Amino acid sequence: MLKGYQKKYLKELAHHLKPVVLIGQNGLTYTVVRSAIEALKKHELIKVKFIDHKEKEQKKGVVEALGQQTQSDLVGLIGHMAIFFKQHPDPAKRLISLPSKSVSE
Repeated sequence: MLKGYQKKYLKELAHHLKPVVLIGQNGLTYTVVRSAIEALKKHELIKVKFIDHKEKEQKKGVVEALGQQTQSDLVGLIGHMAIFFKQHPDPAKRLISLPSKSVSE
């Protein structure tokens, strides 16, 4: 579980990223989940864009399900974009180093 300052840090890192997973009219399909899993393995931090399912409640349900199925953390949901993070299990292959405490502390 990510702490607030870690989410803030990851949101800053994700700002320049382009979405690598798109969720269309079919919603959360096997292909979407597989794409997200592969992208998380490669990048650790990804953006997911909603092309359809633009109602807030629909997005919340899809985002929760995607987080569970990919075993990743939701960093944020901004507009039609969701940000997910999953740290690589192998410390030697990790691309992102999470801060251990808030900079303001």
